Amino acid sequence: MHIVDLIIKKRDGNKLSKEEIYYLIDNYTNGNIKDYQMSALLMSLFYVGMTDEEATNLALAMRDSGDIFDLSSINGIKVDKHSTGGVGDTVTLILGPLLAACGAKVAKMSGRGLGHTGGTIDKLESIPGFRVEVPFTDFLKQVNEIGVSIIGQSGDVAPADKKLYALRDVTGTVDIIPLIASSIMSKKLASGSDAICLDVKVGSGAFMKTVEDATKLAKLMVSIGNLAGKKVTAILTSMEEPLGHYIGNGLEVYEAILALSGKGPKDVLEVTNVISSHLLVDAKLAKDIDEALEMLDEVIKNGKALEKLREMVIAQGGDVSYIDNPEKLFSHKTVLVKALKSGYVEKINASEIGVAASRLGAGREFKEDIIDLKVGLDLHVKIGDKVNKGDTIATLYVTEKGIEEATNLIINNIIIGDKHLTNKLILGIIK
Repeated sequence: MHIVDLIIKKRDGNKLSKEEIYYLIDNYTNGNIKDYQMSALLMSLFYVGMTDEEATNLALAMRDSGDIFDLSSINGIKVDKHSTGGVGDTVTLILGPLLAACGAKVAKMSGRGLGHTGGTIDKLESIPGFRVEVPFTDFLKQVNEIGVSIIGQSGDVAPADKKLYALRDVTGTVDIIPLIASSIMSKKLASGSDAICLDVKVGSGAFMKTVEDATKLAKLMVSIGNLAGKKVTAILTSMEEPLGHYIGNGLEVYEAILALSGKGPKDVLEVTNVISSHLLVDAKLAKDIDEALEMLDEVIKNGKALEKLREMVIAQGGDVSYIDNPEKLFSHKTVLVKALKSGYVEKINASEIGVAASRLGAGREFKEDIIDLKVGLDLHVKIGDKVNKGDTIATLYVTEKGIEEATNLIINNIIIGDKHLTNKLILGIIK
């Protein structure tokens, strides 16, 4: 095989075989194929596209380029979820303990945040002492014993994807749905779980702006997972406004504690329950969605879900007093942001609200940035809410950084008008 021949083959609209795709990925990862050659191939893919079979083989080739985690020593069906990224997305923090309390095995490897989207690992580090780097044998033992562990991504997972993504980023070839799907699924397939639920965000605060594009991505990821022998479900959820009310690392842990106590925002619980119920059915712990929802409701009411979070925090070295006294998780210096006019909330630009929290210190622009785990904001309004001039629309939890900029971002990105609109949360389910 020769790289030039494969570039020409794809340029002319032909299908690449599994062997050809593995040849491309192996040799690009090892440096035998040059960036300028792979760039030509990427541009061909941009215009010609890929079949589902090609995308599956690409995901498998990238999976096989690095470490693949063996979870076979964990008893039962292992479950996992993945979010394509949003603002105020506390679902993993709630879902892990919630599913474990229902008897599921949640072996979760999560990432850090970059830009306006938060990372689960950063959030967990707002609990002093919580270890996100855990030896793999301890990780397996913990999931077997208490049902849940959430750790940082370890090892060299899908190095081909990292190298390929960096090239896509500088060659204008990021927006290729088969490559997005293969990138996500290569890492999910390497993580070793049996059943996976994908939370595909749609809207102003998400990577996928339209339901049409999100549906294409979701269907392809489900197809890749199924062809690779996994049970995969995709849930399309709205990110036209932030999920929940709290945005910021410690504040989102606080909201997760409220949710596990039965006091969380309705939208957070709705998304969490939809994802969790499908995973319980796929794990054969519930016969159908209705039974799964009853199980989830019961473990919140009887306190087992919150207790499972305490068990996970203790097992990973965290200070459990922060779960029992969650007000320790955030700054108590606050600034109120007031509405400048009366009317209905017509639009909330989710990504810019996320940027506002970042300006206070809650996010990072570069991977090396140090974030302030105790700052952020509480968004008091949702799309459709009626407000009067002078009402508090947000509370900022601050130190000294970015207060004026965050205030202006919130005022300019919560649009108040005359229309009484609603925001539908669950936009589709694909299996």
